[in-house]
Amino acid sequence: MTSATASRNGPAGFTRRYEWAGFLLGFGLGGFFDGILLHQVLQWHHLLSGVSGEAFRDIRVQVLADGLFHVVMYVLALAGLWLLWRTRSQFATPGVDRRLFANALLGFGAWHILDSVLSHWLLGIHRIRMDVDNPLFWDLLWFFVFGMLFMAAGWWLRRRQPRGSGADLGGHRLRAPVVLTVAAVVGGAVAALPPPGVTSYMVLFKPGTTPAQAIAALDQVDGRLMWSDRSGQLWAVDLGKEGRPAELYRHGAMLVSNSLLPVGCFNWMRI
Repeated sequence: MTSATASRNGPAGFTRRYEWAGFLLGFGLGGFFDGILLHQVLQWHHLLSGVSGEAFRDIRVQVLADGLFHVVMYVLALAGLWLLWRTRSQFATPGVDRRLFANALLGFGAWHILDSVLSHWLLGIHRIRMDVDNPLFWDLLWFFVFGMLFMAAGWWLRRRQPRGSGADLGGHRLRAPVVLTVAAVVGGAVAALPPPGVTSYMVLFKPGTTPAQAIAALDQVDGRLMWSDRSGQLWAVDLGKEGRPAELYRHGAMLVSNSLLPVGCFNWMRI
């Protein structure tokens, strides 16, 4: 092995790109897990729920921040998938599954530790639960369960010696790349999906659109108003099974969300 090759490889013979593929995939999956569970399903907080100021009380700003957060996670996950593809020659290396899973666990745990320290305690932009008397309890619970435990599991798996030179996690050498790739693709899709079986849409009208103009737009598509924010620009509407959401763009809508996009966060807002 040349000195140049050795400098690019870790002590176990894996390239730095392969190591980073696992870290980035785990980190991105940690972000997807956080966004799907806490922002959308449980709705315990938005990314900027703890930020004071009139502008940040606007739900459009909160949902936009959540959407941008998901965009960053997509970029990191795609970078991890790209590195995994570029280092596919490493798949023949003994211990490949164990190393990739270990790095993914480290990345997953690192996301929650970073989120806890930076977002919860240093910056205070949100807490795990914003609606409880003791938010520190939930912060610490998340920090230890999804941060420290996952980091410890990844560290243990990296140090554990393979049982045999040909065996890798039960003899399935390519299981880790496949599982992590599927998890990243599914996680990215679910992060943007609207709740199943709904006919409601979140509609953001252009600045300056009056309530009368918005109502007229809904009349054009046989829509039913469910909710509107105080600005009169963000509306939740029910278009029914035969809805024509694209028609709203012809009547002043700037964003109609019920699709596989980061702005799918709009669809999970409690009405």
